[in-house]
Amino acid sequence: MADYSAESYPMQGWGNKLHLFIPGYAKVVNKAVNGRSSKSFIEEERLKEILELIKPGNYLFIQFGHNDSKEDAKRHTSPWSTYPQYLRQYIDGARARGAHPVLISPLCRRHFDADGLLINTHGDYPRAMEALAVREQVPFIDLCGRSAAAFKEMGDAKSKEWLTWLSPGESPNYPEGLQDNTHLNEKGAEAVARLIADAITKLNLLDKQLTS
Repeated sequence: MADYSAESYPMQGWGNKLHLFIPGYAKVVNKAVNGRSSKSFIEEERLKEILELIKPGNYLFIQFGHNDSKEDAKRHTSPWSTYPQYLRQYIDGARARGAHPVLISPLCRRHFDADGLLINTHGDYPRAMEALAVREQVPFIDLCGRSAAAFKEMGDAKSKEWLTWLSPGESPNYPEGLQDNTHLNEKGAEAVARLIADAITKLNLLDKQLTS
């Protein structure tokens, strides 16, 4: 979801492209930072910064999970205990300021097995987030499921077109090439932003904002 510097191009997060697919009256402020978990983002006081800026009626889109499964102590959370506990801080913080939280499951990684079947690399984190959304009555966008469906439809070879897969010499930023199954390129960022915008429309989020 995070923005990337010019030195990382063509790597790009979908948050950078969301404004292309939602009405012009809705402004996107992307505070996502790559490499953070629901825990480390809070402990670096990044949520505090957001809550100081957010206003009544705003939406807070919350997407974590990729880095919560990392084993290092600064980032790791457990899907059925500390992960929802940290996510609840985002939910409660937004609601306390009159804003509307929205939970978004992590983007599916593009990993296929020898039989050409997509491998689940996120474990219980997406399901734990969805369970929290049900308990807390928070809108939920299943990006993990939506992106997995897209990757399955495209298949192993074509799905590379959404990720930062580069041959040696193809990009000056990656002279030796890159085979990245996690981070999107510009085409993938636009495609995933479109998936998110479609989910926003189906949930009537912006319509609710106009009528509330």
